[in-house]
Amino acid sequence: MYLVIGATAYFGRQAVEELATLSGVTVRALTRTPAKADLPASVALVAADLTRPETLPAAFAGVEAAFLVLPYGMDVAPLLAAARAAGVRRLVFLSSGAITGRAEQQPDVIAQYHRDVERAIEASGIEWTFLRLLFPAINALTFATQLQGGDVIRAPYARAAVSAVHERDVAAVAARVLVDGGHGGRVYDLTGPESLTQAQQVRILDEVLGRPLVVEDLDPAPVLQQLSQFMDAEFLAALFGLMADAVGKPAPVNDVIERITGRPARTFATWAADHRADFGA
Repeated sequence: MYLVIGATAYFGRQAVEELATLSGVTVRALTRTPAKADLPASVALVAADLTRPETLPAAFAGVEAAFLVLPYGMDVAPLLAAARAAGVRRLVFLSSGAITGRAEQQPDVIAQYHRDVERAIEASGIEWTFLRLLFPAINALTFATQLQGGDVIRAPYARAAVSAVHERDVAAVAARVLVDGGHGGRVYDLTGPESLTQAQQVRILDEVLGRPLVVEDLDPAPVLQQLSQFMDAEFLAALFGLMADAVGKPAPVNDVIERITGRPARTFATWAADHRADFGA
């Protein structure tokens, strides 16, 4: 039995769907509202809440391995206690590529939170694998709202280069690591197959959507100030710092996805085509 925690969130949902395609694999999805989950019929749904530890034992009962897609900032101690008590053998955690090595002290709050979770998992005594993801392709969905009002995309750090990862590739790696085993104690940095600036991503969207899109590079300071009124200021500062560091240099690219799944990572153009409906096409 394989459990996905965060089964209705991005990456969790895709991992459930990927696991459900594998022959002989039994999948359980943890969700607070099973009636609204809309997951494959073959998937066993379990009602549980990560903020209510008393609901977790039933979710972990009979589970061999679990994939953890966790909300930023949550306390993982109750979850790990329930997994350990149930005899779960392996945990795969979707972590952050912002982490620097395995140092205890990290450069920003995003990296620090995820490294703290990693350290807690390491201390749990359960075999672990960490999938570190820095810039998922879904970040480009922020452009979709702007395109409802015209063909101009305004964003800070237009020259920041990222190796955007398709969510389906994240799910495929998670599924293979969960089912195949042999990945204990490994840290995998997930990247896409190419380094693209945000401006280059927009040019690809231009081609896929058939629209003459224009990019305007905004001053980050007022954007950060405005967003900080609605979102956690430290989190945003860390995110903007990561984008600033990505300006003027190519993003790292590796073959981890191909080595684990047996096929090349999907391009950003493929991601854009898969999400045409999200951009109103």
